[in-house]
Amino acid sequence: MDDPMDFFKTDRVPPGVESIRLNPMIARHPDGTPVIGSRQNVLDVNEYRSQMPTKLMRRPGFGGAGKKILLKLNSHRVEALPTDRFYQYDVQIGNGKEKRGLIKAIWGSDQLNNKLPGGRIDWLYDGNKLAWSTKQLKEEPLKFMVDLDAEPGRNVPRPATNIPVKVPPVSKRPSKDSDNAFMVVIRKTTKIDVHAVMDFLNGKCDFSPPVIDAINFLDHLIRENPSKNHLNIKKSYFDRDSGAIADLTEGVEAMRGVYQSIRMAEGKRLVINVDVSHTTFWRRSSFPSLINQLSRFHDLEQLQNNWRKDNRNPETTNYIFNCMKRLKKNSFLVEHKAVKVWQVADILNMPSREFKFRPWNPATGEEDPEISMPDYYYKKYNIWLQWPLLPVVQTTKKNVCFPMEICNMIPGQRYPYKLNELQTRNMIKFAATKPEVRQAGILAGTKMLNWGNDPYLKHYKLKIEEKPIMTAARVLDPPTIQMNRDTIKPGVRGSWDLRGKKFLEKNPAPLIYWGVAIITQPGMAQRQINKPQVNAFVARFIEVYQSHGGEVINKAPLICGPYPDPAKGVEDCFVAVGNKHQVRPQFLLFFLPNTSVEIYLRIKKSCDCRYGVYSQCVQGMHAVKNEPQYHSNVCMKVNAKLGGTTSRVLNAASKPSGSYFTRPTMIIGADVSHAAPGIGAPSYAAMTVSMDRHACRYAAGVQTNGYRVEMISTRNMRDMLIPVFRHWMTDVSGGHLPQHIYYFRDGVSEGQYLNVLKYEVADMKEIWKELSKPARPDHEVLFTVVVAEKRHHIRFFPGAQGDKNQNPLPGTIVDKDVTHPFENDVYLCSHRAIQGTARPTHYHMLMDEAKLKTDDFQRLLYDHSYQYMRSTTPVSLFPAVYYAHLASNRARAHEDISETARKLRDSGPPKSTSEHPVDEAKPLLEMINRIGMRWGMWYI
Repeated sequence: MDDPMDFFKTDRVPPGVESIRLNPMIARHPDGTPVIGSRQNVLDVNEYRSQMPTKLMRRPGFGGAGKKILLKLNSHRVEALPTDRFYQYDVQIGNGKEKRGLIKAIWGSDQLNNKLPGGRIDWLYDGNKLAWSTKQLKEEPLKFMVDLDAEPGRNVPRPATNIPVKVPPVSKRPSKDSDNAFMVVIRKTTKIDVHAVMDFLNGKCDFSPPVIDAINFLDHLIRENPSKNHLNIKKSYFDRDSGAIADLTEGVEAMRGVYQSIRMAEGKRLVINVDVSHTTFWRRSSFPSLINQLSRFHDLEQLQNNWRKDNRNPETTNYIFNCMKRLKKNSFLVEHKAVKVWQVADILNMPSREFKFRPWNPATGEEDPEISMPDYYYKKYNIWLQWPLLPVVQTTKKNVCFPMEICNMIPGQRYPYKLNELQTRNMIKFAATKPEVRQAGILAGTKMLNWGNDPYLKHYKLKIEEKPIMTAARVLDPPTIQMNRDTIKPGVRGSWDLRGKKFLEKNPAPLIYWGVAIITQPGMAQRQINKPQVNAFVARFIEVYQSHGGEVINKAPLICGPYPDPAKGVEDCFVAVGNKHQVRPQFLLFFLPNTSVEIYLRIKKSCDCRYGVYSQCVQGMHAVKNEPQYHSNVCMKVNAKLGGTTSRVLNAASKPSGSYFTRPTMIIGADVSHAAPGIGAPSYAAMTVSMDRHACRYAAGVQTNGYRVEMISTRNMRDMLIPVFRHWMTDVSGGHLPQHIYYFRDGVSEGQYLNVLKYEVADMKEIWKELSKPARPDHEVLFTVVVAEKRHHIRFFPGAQGDKNQNPLPGTIVDKDVTHPFENDVYLCSHRAIQGTARPTHYHMLMDEAKLKTDDFQRLLYDHSYQYMRSTTPVSLFPAVYYAHLASNRARAHEDISETARKLRDSGPPKSTSEHPVDEAKPLLEMINRIGMRWGMWYI
C-alpha cells in the first residue's frame, strides 16, 4: 500500500452499538461492595514500568520557522549570586502541631533571637521547618524554651470570662504557667553552596540534592523581606493599602498583589518571574452578616429560625450549618472587650439561649452559679443579645466561647472556597486587564518588592536586574483551513467567518427523530420563553444548520413542556419523541430559563446516563434574540454531536483530500480535575482519543479517580481506553494499529513528570501490546508525550508588534530565555485574547520516540489549535486537552448523587485528603451507548 493513510476508513459509528459498561476504578466483591485497598491487591506485571526513562528528554534544538520579533517578558535576570556558603537547619517548635501564626510569633521573639548567633539579618526561616544562616551554632542541637507571655508588650491580663464548653462544666481553670511556653529545637542538617546551581547550568553536574537545596535557599531569600512586610499567600504578596480590592459580593473580596519566583532558565541563567496575582479573602463583617450572605437568606430573623435542627426543613438546616462551618480556623475580634484576636475552632450545634455555664470569678477564685449566655452578657457587659437563637462560636482557647452576633471577621484572611457564578463573573472583571494595565500592575509590584533596598538581598549579595528580559520570539504563519468546498486563510488575526460556508463534514445520518423541551423555573415568569418564540428559534436553527450543510429531514420536531422539573422534562420529551417515531430519539434540544448549573447537570445526567441521547441546551434569552451568529455557534456543537466535523487544517505538504499526518496517527488527551478546596467531591479523570485521520473528532471517557489523586489509575486507563482503541481499529483504521501516538497530558506538576511516563504511558504501552498480540505481536507504537500547562505566570508583551490591544498575535512562540535550561519545552500563544492579557500555554515534551523535528512539533501545536470543533478562531490549548477539560467538567453530571446531597457536600468546610481513602471514590453512572455516544462528542 503506497499511502499508509489508506488504512483509515471514513465510516462513522455503525447503528445498533451496544452499551459499554465503564468498570469502576476499584475492585468489587461479588455483592458489588468495593474492595478497600484494591490497588495494593492488584499484581502489577507491567514490564514497561522499568523501561520508562528516568530522565526527561533534552531539547534537540530550537525552532526557526516564523517571523522573528522582539518582545518583553515579565521576568528579570539575576545578575549576581551570594558568594558565601550557608548552613541549613532543621527547626522544631513545640509538638509540631502549632499554627503558622503562632510559629511566626515564636520565631520573631526576642528570646529566640538572643539564642541565635549573629543578628536577625543573618537568619532566614521558611515559617515551617527550615532555616538558613552563614552562622554556626555553638552547641548541637540547640534546645531552649520560649515563653510568649514574657515577651515585651505581651503580658496582657487574661479575659475574666472563661466559658466551659464541655458538659459537665470544667471545674478548674486552665494552668497559666504552660499556656504560652514552647520548646524550640534547632539542629544543622547540611551545607548550601549556591554555586552548585551554576555548575548545573554549565553542565558540570546533574540535577542533584545540592542543586535543589541551593534553589530552595534562593527562593526563600527573595521571599524573606516581602513576607515580613506584606500579607503573604505562598509566593504572592498583598497590601490592603494599595487600594486594589474588589467586592465579589456575599462576604468575599478579591485583592490584587504581586507574585515572584526564581527559576533556572535557558541561557545558563537564573531569572525572577514577576506577575500580578489575584486572591480571594473574607470581607470585614460580623459573622451573622457573613452567614446571611453565604446562605442567601434575606434577614437574620429568617436565618436564626432556619438553621436549627428542629425546624421543618432539615435540608435547609444542614446547608446553613455547613455554611457556618466555613468560619472554622478564621480569626475574629469581639465587640465588648479590648482588642484581642481569637480563632474559631468550631461552631457548636447549640443556640446562645440554650448555652449555660458557670463563669470563673477571679475575685473569689471560684465558679459562680450557672447562668445562660444571654443573661451573662446582659449582667456583665450590659449587652442584650438580639439574636439568641444563633449558634455559639467555640474558640481554639480552651473553655472560651462567644455568641456569634458579637464576632467580627478580621479582613485579610484567605477565602479558600469555590466562588459561585456571580462571584466568578466579578472576579473575571477584576482580574482580566489589558496588557497595558497588567504591565503597570507588574511595575507597581516590583516597586512593592523593592529589590534594590531589600536588606536581605543586600546582606546576602543577591542582585536582580531592574529591566525586564527582551527575548527573540517568533510568530508562526497561520495554517490554511479546509471547509467543505472552501479553503480559508485566516490571516494574522487568526479568525474566519462562517457565513456562507458549509461544514467540512455534515451529520452522517439526517436529523429526523428529534424533539424540543421547554424548562421553566418557579418565580421567573418574566424570563420564561413561550412556544411562539421556540417555534421561531427552531425554524431559524434548521435554516442556519442547512445553510452550513447540515441535513434535517424533520422540520417540525415535537415541542414539549413547559416543565418546572428538568428530569421530568427529559423523560417526557424522550418518551414522546420515541413513541411518535417508534425509534430511539437522535437528539433533544432544551430551552433553559437561566444559567443554573443545577438545571444543566440534571438534564445532562438524564440524557447521558439514563436515556443515551445527544442533547443541546439553549439559554432562553438567546432564543428570544434569535440571532444568526448564535445559531451558527449552536450548529457547530450540534453538528459535532451528530457526527459531523466543522473544519480541518492543511499542513504544508497535504492536499485537501489527504491527511495531516504521514502515517497512521492517534492523539490522546488526558486531564484529572480536582474539587475546589472545601468541596468533598472526588477527582475526575477524563481521556480523549482522536477518531478520524485528521484528529478533528475525539471520543471521551470519564471516571472518578480517588480523592486528589493525580495519576490516572491503571484500572481507569484500561476501562476508558480499551473499548475506544478497539473501536478505533475496527471503524477508523480498518483493523490496523497506529504507528505513532501523541499523548497530551494536562495539570501535572513538574515533580510528577516522570510518574506520567512510569505509570500512565507504561499502562498505554501494555494495552497496545495486548491488542496487537493476535495480528502483530512485535508491533511497537511510537509515543510522543507532552504536558500542557496554563497555570503559570509567564506573559508576553510585544507592544506595537502585537494586536491592537498589544496582546501577542496568534502563533507567537518563545523557546528561549525563560524556558528550561536543557529540556524540551516551549511557550505558545496560539489564540487571540478577547479580554485581558493573553496567557500562553506551556508545552513540555517528556519523551519522543518518533524523533520529531522541532519546527514540525511546534507547527503541530499551532495548527491544531484551529481545529477546535466549536470555534472559528484558534484556541489557547491543544484540542485533545481542551476536550478532556470539557469531559471532566461534564463528569459532575454523571455522579451517582442527588442534587440535595451534592449541595450539602459542596457547602461544607474544607476536607483533608486523609478524610477520603483513595480507593473509596464512588464510580460514575455509566453512559448508555445504544446510538454510539461513547464514540461521539457527547461532551462538547
